[in-house]
Amino acid sequence: MRVIVIGLGIQGKKRLANAGSEAVATVDTVQAQAQYRTVEEVPLDQYDAALVCTPDAAKLPILRYLLSHGKHVMVEKPLLGDRPEDLPELDALARERNAVCYTAYNHRFEPHIANLKQVLDSGRIGKVYNARFFYGNGTARDARNSPWRDKGFGVLPDLGSHLLDTVLFLFGPVDGPCRTWRSDRFENRAYDRFLFGFHGPLPVDCEMTMLSWRNTFHADVYGELGSAHIYCLCKWGPSTLTVRRRILPSGRPDEEASTLVCPDPTWAIEYEHFKSLCKAPSSNLQNDIWIQSRLQELTAALA
Repeated sequence: MRVIVIGLGIQGKKRLANAGSEAVATVDTVQAQAQYRTVEEVPLDQYDAALVCTPDAAKLPILRYLLSHGKHVMVEKPLLGDRPEDLPELDALARERNAVCYTAYNHRFEPHIANLKQVLDSGRIGKVYNARFFYGNGTARDARNSPWRDKGFGVLPDLGSHLLDTVLFLFGPVDGPCRTWRSDRFENRAYDRFLFGFHGPLPVDCEMTMLSWRNTFHADVYGELGSAHIYCLCKWGPSTLTVRRRILPSGRPDEEASTLVCPDPTWAIEYEHFKSLCKAPSSNLQNDIWIQSRLQELTAALA
């Protein structure tokens, strides 16, 4: 498959490296090493798909152009519409043109998140009572110095979209309202720390911050028969998944722990997943529609 990479920032350079010899051209409005300044300049007969790694505001026009010409697209998260109808229209366009429109949420391919999904699906911890997630990095200063990142709702669409997608991956579309617990601007103009939760049959609490000087990720899921816990992602490793079996009526649970020390495998796995989708085109825009609706609930309360 021949791909072009649009946007040569941090994410774009990672995608370019993963695509290797399959990358036939690069596009960026300002980076001197890019071969083209706009996607319209790239001859349509030279590529089959595009990896879109631009700032959020530029995504929709680029996606409309690519999909209208039947090009498969993998776009960096979050994919958010300016209007309620934007994402459904993209979905319809992709289907009409038999093209993939895939939003990249690489944490679905994190080994222990995938393993946690298997644990939950197996019923090992029984009926799930509640879950909580923490995602923290130390990028507050980077965001503040960026010409486009320190605006709007900040960490919420950035890291919050990852957590929402993780919730969707593990549990499906969670029922009940999504409410803000706390929102802070400690160093930035936009929010650099945010807490929200779902009120419904499955309570879920999420915290994200740009003020965690040791980058990390935690997941805790509690069920009738036991619990499961992730500490850290591979890229910040070591990454550990612990599964505990409840002792009745009470007591210290039996537990199994698995620890991984390895480079981040998710980018390469996700790229291969995208290529497999292109063989029998399908899109994941319904996920984006659900994520956007939850983000709109949270931001509406802050307006």
